[in-house]
Amino acid sequence: KLPIRFFDSKMTGDLMQRIADHERVQRFLTSTSLVSVFSLFNFVVFLFILFAWNKLVFGVFLVGTVLNLAWVIVSQQRRRELDYKRFDQSSESQGQLIELINGMQEVKLHNAEKQKRWAWERNQARLFRTGISSLSIEQWQQTGGRFLNETKNILITLIVVVAVLRGNMSLGMLVAIQYIIAQLNSPLDQFVRFIGALQEAKISLERMNEIHTKEDEEHIEEKITILPETGDLRFENVSFQYNGPQSRMVLKNVNFVIPKGQTTAIVGASGSGKTTMLKLLLNFYSPTEGTIRVGDVNLGNVHNSLWRKKCGVVMQDGYIFNDTIARNIALGDEMVDKLKLLKAVKVANIQTFIESLPLGYNTKIGQEGLGLSQGQKQRILIARAVYKNPEYIFFDEATSSLDAYNELIVMEGLEEFFARKTVVIVAHRLSTVKKADNIIVIDGGEIVEQGTHEELTYSRGTYYHLVKNQLELGA
Repeated sequence: KLPIRFFDSKMTGDLMQRIADHERVQRFLTSTSLVSVFSLFNFVVFLFILFAWNKLVFGVFLVGTVLNLAWVIVSQQRRRELDYKRFDQSSESQGQLIELINGMQEVKLHNAEKQKRWAWERNQARLFRTGISSLSIEQWQQTGGRFLNETKNILITLIVVVAVLRGNMSLGMLVAIQYIIAQLNSPLDQFVRFIGALQEAKISLERMNEIHTKEDEEHIEEKITILPETGDLRFENVSFQYNGPQSRMVLKNVNFVIPKGQTTAIVGASGSGKTTMLKLLLNFYSPTEGTIRVGDVNLGNVHNSLWRKKCGVVMQDGYIFNDTIARNIALGDEMVDKLKLLKAVKVANIQTFIESLPLGYNTKIGQEGLGLSQGQKQRILIARAVYKNPEYIFFDEATSSLDAYNELIVMEGLEEFFARKTVVIVAHRLSTVKKADNIIVIDGGEIVEQGTHEELTYSRGTYYHLVKNQLELGA
């Protein structure tokens, strides 16, 4: 339910550590708390008996117990600080490990094994030092607690022995009191462990609450669940920045229309804001200023699941899951529609490759498309978008990894598929954008040109210079 901006701002290791926090809280609730309840009952019963039999011994025991628990509680503050520190370091370590595994090819290619190893070991050394500090405090806490506990026991033993020697207490009473003290000490040790476990659980809950208190991507009761009518997409005075008021504006007062049923291309230099436009159109982010409309409806008021059902998307960093080819293409459907699947792979020009595999569409591919070429991954992502048969299509460098031959075939298949659909294409390749009904040129977050390929080429402005080399090669 969390918005995409939350995942964009969090490291994988940090999220994994917060999942581990859930297990810590669960263990506290199902194990530690239950044992402590029974210990408390046992403690109260024997404490009442001790009070009834000998008030002096009861008073000594009570004072010793209060001092012991006070010592433990005072020590917890420093342990709390170290636990937070250890969490941050563990998150960084886990993130480094995941990054190393995913980036092992680059590490090997650039002989960076030693560099990455030492970076990881430095973090492990910091984690080890924090662990030693935490262990030292724990040992100091246990030593102080044990000293207070044993001092209390010695005093009680001295009191009852003196009472027996003076004839004020029978030997049987001495044995009974010593038995009661032993029964009280066991729950007391459990309480000390409970205090430590309670603090760990509280810290884990605080970290979990940082997630639970985040605003959901949408409040369903406030969103439109039925679009009265789809229509043109319009940017009205849209400005956007990612990281708060101090960051730069990625888009600046942008105004344009994407006509319904037409193909619009967005071109510009790297970092000009093209992909950001797509993320705004997909409701991943809301404009900092201005409004995006679909027809006459503010896109921000539309239920995200409703809007995204109408959208087919291929992002430049699209993800392939560790699943069969068929289920990767039919992502979101519980049952794969074979007719839609066959049409999708045909349009994406990947049917021959899939059917040449021993298990065909049931072939399982690795995480992030392990075992596939970049071009094959992109064609599977294109097939995924086609499978949905959406009203709106958004392509972000969707054919950048295809060779010229495959790109030609895929674009020919897509031209027919694009008929009567609203299409937005972000691309650098001239072959991908030149047939668009309208081309929007963006530079530094602002629109600097609009028009058809012929109009923009003739005017010899920013668009012409962006595709100049490709124009010369095509000539």
